[in-house]
Amino acid sequence: MSALPAIIPISDLRQDTAGIIKRVVTTDEPVVITQRGRASAVLMSADAYKRTQHENELLRVLVRGDAEIAAGLGRDAEDVLAEARALLGAG
Repeated sequence: MSALPAIIPISDLRQDTAGIIKRVVTTDEPVVITQRGRASAVLMSADAYKRTQHENELLRVLVRGDAEIAAGLGRDAEDVLAEARALLGAG
C-alpha cells in the first residue's frame, strides 16, 4: 500500500463510479471517500477486504493466545498448529 491513500470527494464517486471501482481493483489500493471535506468511507477491492478480514482473524487468535499464556493456560502445540492450518485454509 502506498504511503498516502487516494482521497476523493463523494461527488467524484457519483460521477465516475465505474472508473473509480476499476482503479481500486486494478491498483489494489483503497480510496478514501470524503463528504463535506471529511473522510466518511473507504472503498477497497473485494480481494483486499478479504485479506484484511483474514489478517484480523489471525490477529484475534494471536491476542487470544497471549491472553491464555498470561493467564497460565497452556495448549498443546499440535492443537494450535491445527487451528492455524484451518484458518490459513491449508487443512
